[in-house]
Amino acid sequence: MIHVTTSEAQQRLPDLLAHVEGGNAVEIRAENGRTFQLVANPPRPKGVPKAGRYQGLIKMAPDFDAPMELRECEE
Repeated sequence: MIHVTTSEAQQRLPDLLAHVEGGNAVEIRAENGRTFQLVANPPRPKGVPKAGRYQGLIKMAPDFDAPMELRECEE
C-alpha cells in the first residue's frame, strides 16, 4: 500500500490510479489527520440489472391499490 498526502495525490493521480488498477490500494492522508483509501471497484458481472432499467415499461392501472369488492363464499 502506498501512503501519500492529499497534495501528493493531486499531483500523482494518474500514477496512483494505475497502481490501484493493478490490485493495490492507496492511503491518502489529509492535513487534518483523516485518512482515505483509494481502491478499485470490482467490475459489474454481466446479467446484473441496473436500477431503473425498466423505467417507463411497466404500466399500472390508476386504481390498482383501490379496495377490492368483497364477495361471500359459497359452500
